[in-house]
Amino acid sequence: MKYYYVYVIELDPVVADFRKFRAKNPKYIKGNSCVYVGQSSRKPELRFEQHKEGYKSNKYAKRFGVKLSQIFLKNITQFQPEKTQKKLKQCWEKI
Repeated sequence: MKYYYVYVIELDPVVADFRKFRAKNPKYIKGNSCVYVGQSSRKPELRFEQHKEGYKSNKYAKRFGVKLSQIFLKNITQFQPEKTQKKLKQCWEKI
């Protein structure tokens, strides 16, 4: 069975000034932090590097990704696919 990691990348607050970002995130409140949440079969550190290098990257994570969020990272481990969606939802609720 394949396992997945859930990871959170902190984004530079400048990303909130872009119209397309605001259009995709209509509930964003000015002044709050911006993050990208993803899941992968690769370890979060490797996946972050891949985002920054442009490999299967989210455009916001590539251009505005600052670092992996340590607050979430310390509580994240590998999950089976059926549990991954639940963990992603829990991460979003904490933000």
